[in-house]
Amino acid sequence: MIDKSNIIEILLVEDREEDGELTLMGLQSLVNNIKWVKDGEEALHFLFGKGKYEGRAIEEQPRLILLDINLPKVNGLEVLREIRQNPITRTIPVTVLTTSKEERDIYEAYNLGVNSYISKPVSFEQFSKTVKEVGMYWLVVNTPFINHN
Repeated sequence: MIDKSNIIEILLVEDREEDGELTLMGLQSLVNNIKWVKDGEEALHFLFGKGKYEGRAIEEQPRLILLDINLPKVNGLEVLREIRQNPITRTIPVTVLTTSKEERDIYEAYNLGVNSYISKPVSFEQFSKTVKEVGMYWLVVNTPFINHN
């Protein structure tokens, strides 16, 4: 039997300390189990049980991935590409949460199968509200697909 209290509900992929802290603050009333990684390579290692996450039960995937695009090591669009190409992670909702408003980034993210693309609001209050609304939708309102493979 799977101990649901240990399952990561949200994987936050964010390299900027201040944005990561604000995101955690915005989600704290919704969810307890958030894993924060600070580059794209670590996100892929976590999701696929590689590197320091070798041996992690990869069938226990997060319910939501909040993904920045501008990441060190492996950029967010490449992370998204890897997520969508793998049957284990393909159905996990991914919301891009980024400062980029570049049309090519938006197009590429949707072309790769992102579920939502949000440009980070400038103000603390708006950022916190937006993150909470995203979490509320994907974790409470939305009915997820449960992959039993």
